[in-house]
Amino acid sequence: MAMGATFKLDEALRSLDTVQLAKVSGRLVRATGLLLESLGCDRSIGQRCYIETADGRLLQAQVVGFNRDITYLMPFKKPVGLTTGSRVYPAPETISLKIDDSWLGRVVNGLGEPLDGREAPTGCDVLPVEPTEVNPLARKPVTEPLDVGVRSINALLTVGKGQRVGLFAGSGVGKSVLLSMITRHTKADVVVVGLIGERGREVNEFLTHSLGPEGLKKAVVVVAPANESPLMRLKATELCHSIATYFRDQQKDVLLLVDSLTRYAMAQREIALALGEPPATKGYPPSVFGMLPQLVEMAGNGEQANGSLSALYTVLAEGDDQQDPVVDTARAILDGHIVLSRRLAEAGHYPAVDIAASVSRCMGQVSTPEHLKAAHQLKDLHSAYERIKDLIPLGGYSAGADGKTDRAVQLAPVIERFLRQDTGQGANLSDSITGLQNIVANT
Repeated sequence: MAMGATFKLDEALRSLDTVQLAKVSGRLVRATGLLLESLGCDRSIGQRCYIETADGRLLQAQVVGFNRDITYLMPFKKPVGLTTGSRVYPAPETISLKIDDSWLGRVVNGLGEPLDGREAPTGCDVLPVEPTEVNPLARKPVTEPLDVGVRSINALLTVGKGQRVGLFAGSGVGKSVLLSMITRHTKADVVVVGLIGERGREVNEFLTHSLGPEGLKKAVVVVAPANESPLMRLKATELCHSIATYFRDQQKDVLLLVDSLTRYAMAQREIALALGEPPATKGYPPSVFGMLPQLVEMAGNGEQANGSLSALYTVLAEGDDQQDPVVDTARAILDGHIVLSRRLAEAGHYPAVDIAASVSRCMGQVSTPEHLKAAHQLKDLHSAYERIKDLIPLGGYSAGADGKTDRAVQLAPVIERFLRQDTGQGANLSDSITGLQNIVANT
């Protein structure tokens, strides 16, 4: 009996080695806007902390920088109830999300917390914070066309599976409407949607009208409206990329939609300026232009023979300036840009795709020579008509002077009808190409 009691005592004494005798914490010393400063809670950049509020709640924050002994924190949610000296506790190192097909049909925020009134999503596989980088030499090339259901894009700006494309336009020109059309009509196994920094009103409209009940069953929606903190907007954008790459590596065809890439850049600008990083180009710090290519390179095809990840980003051109620094950077790092024209939108031409200013860098890899030839011919005719269109009402154009111009004027109404499309109407790839070739054959 004594031997048993001694054994239990030894076990109890050894277990004391694993008992945390003191809870490590720091204290909050300053709060400026959304930037918080703490002392005594040493964490590396990217790690998370909990800040105790006056009413005993824990506010989650992330380390975004440091200066000697001061650690800079950024909260994920509105910092309410913080006081001088509030306790700062290190978060567990094992904060991670679990994912599988049960995530399909869910709406979550940037932390993976549910917004649809249901229990938190769970799964069998750990979702990595950052997707594994793909060796560029091992990445599967873009060789198959992607049917997006929009006639002007299918015929003249054909997109491939695994391509990353931007929708460039000013505010109110129809980016979100075109994105909705593509969402409804594109054929994909999984659709991952990131609604980043947009109006909260649009979230439910997108779920109801763009996705619908059937579309939501194969979709994961990550939401961070404009009233969320900049850190939450960053995390939501990165989370939807991680989710998309997970399903791609499950050998599924994935469509990733991010509305918008500009709001992601603006969120990083807010954080960088709060940390004291100097503005470089039109108020954007250098870190913004370093993070954009890192984000975009998460998308695209992986190493598996099956599965693809096609990405579509909306890019806001402030003041319709196509030389805006974010617009210019996005145009350089994406595999194509579809420009929407305010002039066309004001004339009631929807979708307002400016085919002359747009380009798909992968069209040559996924289209037949006959298709490419027909697309070039139609663009040539459209360009010829645009050059003399303003002269026609003034009597400056005389038929018979130039054969190509005459054909362009004759076919202009046909081409315009071809490029227009109702928002509820879909146009599959084969019909779009056939319609294009029929127009060109009449020349």
